[in-house]
Amino acid sequence: MSAPSAELLVLGLAAILQAVQIGLAAWSMNRDGLAEWNASPRDSAPAFSALTGRLRRAVDNHFEALVFFTIAVVLVQFTQSNGTLTAACAWAYLVARILYVPAYALGWVPWRSVIFGVGFVATMAMILVAIL
Repeated sequence: MSAPSAELLVLGLAAILQAVQIGLAAWSMNRDGLAEWNASPRDSAPAFSALTGRLRRAVDNHFEALVFFTIAVVLVQFTQSNGTLTAACAWAYLVARILYVPAYALGWVPWRSVIFGVGFVATMAMILVAIL
């Protein structure tokens, strides 16, 4: 069995990052005393602490970004356009997404948006390489 491409490896690591983010948000909710709500059917939302709210929004944001990144990886794989550029873009995406978590949680303005932009541009570059 051969090793996965850099792009597929990063996609797998991005999925693990998403799981870690979900865990961080849950930890923060539990720390806020919301363990019972977290285990409930969540029919209504309580008031979250600023940190919990930010961690939850960072999770949602990564789900949105991960859709585009997954499309990029699928296109690169199916078109066999893997190369140094697409691998570098994939790693740039992952580094940006890792940095995005503390940037969002700690309210780094404007760096949160800059970091998001790096990951988004890297993803769009992969898509363009694959379709052009």
